[in-house]
Formats: sequence, structure tokens, C-alpha cells
Amino acid sequence: MDSTLDRDQLYDETLGDLLELLEDKQYFRARDLLLKFNPADIADLLEDISDDAGLRMTVVLFRLLPKDVSVDVFAELSPEDQMDIVSEVTEKETSFIVNELDFDDKIDILEEMPPNLVTRILEKTPASERKQINTFLNYPDNTAGSLMTPEYVSVKKDWTVKESLAHIRHYGTDAETIYTCYVRDGSWRLLGVVSLSTIVLSDEDTKIMDIMHTDVVSENVDADQEEVSDDFKKYGYIAMPVVDKDDRLVGIITVDDILDVMEDEATEDIERMNGVIDFQDAKKGYLDLSVWQHTKNRLPWLLILSVIYIFTSLIINHSEHMLSSVIQLVTYIPLLMGMGGNGGSQAASLIIRGLATDEVETEDWNRVLWKEIRVGILLGIILSAVNFARVYFLDRQSIMMAAAVCAAMFFITIIAKVIGSMVPLLVKKLKLDPALIANPAITSASDIAALLVYFAMAGAVLKL
Repeated sequence: MDSTLDRDQLYDETLGDLLELLEDKQYFRARDLLLKFNPADIADLLEDISDDAGLRMTVVLFRLLPKDVSVDVFAELSPEDQMDIVSEVTEKETSFIVNELDFDDKIDILEEMPPNLVTRILEKTPASERKQINTFLNYPDNTAGSLMTPEYVSVKKDWTVKESLAHIRHYGTDAETIYTCYVRDGSWRLLGVVSLSTIVLSDEDTKIMDIMHTDVVSENVDADQEEVSDDFKKYGYIAMPVVDKDDRLVGIITVDDILDVMEDEATEDIERMNGVIDFQDAKKGYLDLSVWQHTKNRLPWLLILSVIYIFTSLIINHSEHMLSSVIQLVTYIPLLMGMGGNGGSQAASLIIRGLATDEVETEDWNRVLWKEIRVGILLGIILSAVNFARVYFLDRQSIMMAAAVCAAMFFITIIAKVIGSMVPLLVKKLKLDPALIANPAITSASDIAALLVYFAMAGAVLKL
């Protein structure tokens, strides 16, 4: 049996058992059942319990968890569920949880809390850490500074391997990762990196400067999180050092944090490409947003499209004499507009994805154009042949009518591919996000082009 199915079935059975135990008020048995799972699974179960049995039951179970487990579980909860827990537990409990979290998780939760609660928690935080927290909270959202953690291991270039290992043993337990150590001077300027394996395998009298790599890739604190994400994908690191404008080491970003960024960026691009403008926190899920918020997010592009389609109406009105002469022309307008719109959005999606993964550059516009023209020609020939047979044999239209429809389809397919591929490249050249050019906009432009080509072909072939 598939192991994934086994896990899913076990999860569903456990959730059912937990809900029954809670209904019977057997809270400690429910807690013991929860403790058979890892923190990530416990967090999922608590979220599902909150949906089915209410927040109060979730809080009861959360409070019964051992303190060390409760901190790990809290870190795995979504921001919304974390805030729900915080709103129900005491200030003392909240302070304990926050102070036990890893530094980067601590910053994330403090950013979501009400200012008065943050102030009271910081009052109970050691002065040295309080200063660090305040510094991190002041970094702009969506920058490297807002993602980094100060919990890393650094060594000095003139230390020996023996001295470095002693330092790692002392401070490594609190670090996010010890597999990469960052080499600095007395002023905290980043000089290089050295792996733990290199240190362990070197002679204990060897100087760090003799075994470190100086070709280190780092991020500036003000770098956009999307640039950081691209560098992680490019270099395949598990952690990236972050420096200030003077090249001083101030923190690191670990791969687990950047995975969240990648998910957020992908979600944002998908929403933009489909004409959804997110006016609210992008981390909120579909079910967490209100009906009004969904309406507000989707309305702008729909209003823009309603204005754009005025041109469609003008084109049809201008060709009214042609449509009145051959009423059958109306039958194929949806087919040709749909073919143009879909063809354009197909090309746009591929190019936007290629730009996002650096597979395509703006300098490649001529290669992209030539490729899409050839793709359009091949697709146009195939689609025209299939639809010629349909129009002539199934719809029993005249051969000239079939020729007009299929000639239009041939050119529409090519033009749609050109529009869909070139517009994102042009937008990227203007240093804007190609995802801002939503698929509905590409579709609308292709629809308008389809009508112009269709009526031009109909007029030429049918002599209208």
C-alpha cells in the first residue's frame, strides 16, 4: 500500500479520535495521542481541531503540551493560528513561547502582534537581545534584513582550527546552522566562508585563513527578497550571509525561510497573471479572506477589461454591414476570439515563467519571436485544416466561407503567439514585473487582433 495513503489515513483516523476524546472531555488522553506525532503534524491537527471543534478546544490541547513541544508546535502554526493562540493564552505564556522561539521565528511573530503586547514582551527580554530584536523589526518588509537571523557561527581568520572548534562547541547549539562558518575580521567584515567538514578534517594548528574560501556570495540587508530567492536557486546554498553597506556581517538567511518566500512569490505571480491584485497580506489563504476582500482584489482588472472590450464592440459595429450580408460570420466569432486569447495566454505564461527562472532574457527577444512565429505557423496550419473540414463538411458552409474562417485562424494563431511572447519581454525591458501583465490583458489584446484579422480575411475572401 502507498505510504502516503497510509499517512493520510492515519491522520484522518487520529483527527476523528481526537474530536471524540475532546467531546468526552478526555483532554489528557487527547494530549497523549497528539504527542505521538511530530510538531508539524501536531500543528496541522490543532488547526483542523480549531475548524471542527472551535478555538477553545485547540487552546486547551495546546496548553497541555509539554513546554518544549508547545514552542516547536507554535513555530509550525500559520500566522493567523498563532495570533488566535496568543489572543487566548496569558501574557506570561506568550512571553515564554516568544522567548523560546528561534530568532527569525521570534521576529515573524512579533511583527504580527499588537504593539502594546510587543512592548510588554520586550520588557522581559534581556537587554542585548532586545536591542537586536528592535534592529530587526526596523528592516523593511520583503528585504533580506527582514528574513535574516543573527543565530550563526562566525570565526576569525587568524584563529586556529583548534580555537575554532572550541568556539563552535560553545556557541553552535544556538545557531541555525553550523555546517557553514563565516570568517570575519575584528570589525565584523565578511572575509570568507569555511565548512565545518573542512575544519574538522584539518590539522588543529592550521589557520582559518589558510582553509577558507574568499569567493563568498552575500546579500545586502536592503536586497529584495525575490533577488535573495533567485540567488538561493542559482547557487544551491543552505544558508546565505547578509551584510550591511560596509560589508559587515549582520546575519544569515537559511533555506527554510527562503522556501516560504518562494511560495509567496509564486502565489503573487499566479494571482497577478490571472488579474487578481492583492491589497491584503499575501500570506492569508483563500478561505481566510472575506467576500469583500476577494471582490476588491478581483474588481480592478475586470473594470479595465470592461473598458478594453469597448474596442471589440466598435470593431463589430464597424463591420455590421459585413455581418448583415453574411450572417454566418457571427457563428465563428467566439471560436476565433477564443483561439486568439488562449494562444496568447499560453505564450505569455511560458515566457513569464522563463523570465522568472532566468531561462529567458530580454536579449533573447529575436530568438523567442522567431520560435513563436514558427510555432504559430505549425499550429495555424493544423488548426486551420481541422476547422476547414468542420466548417465545410459538418457546418455545410460554402468553400469560400470555410476558406475565410481558416485563413483568419491561421493568421490569428501567429499574431496571438507574437503578442503573448513579446509583451512580457517588453515589460521586463522596462524593469517592471512581467506578471503585472495579467493573462486577461493578453487575452483581450489577442481577442481584438482576432476580430480585426477575421473581418479583414472575410472581406478579402468573400469580397464584402
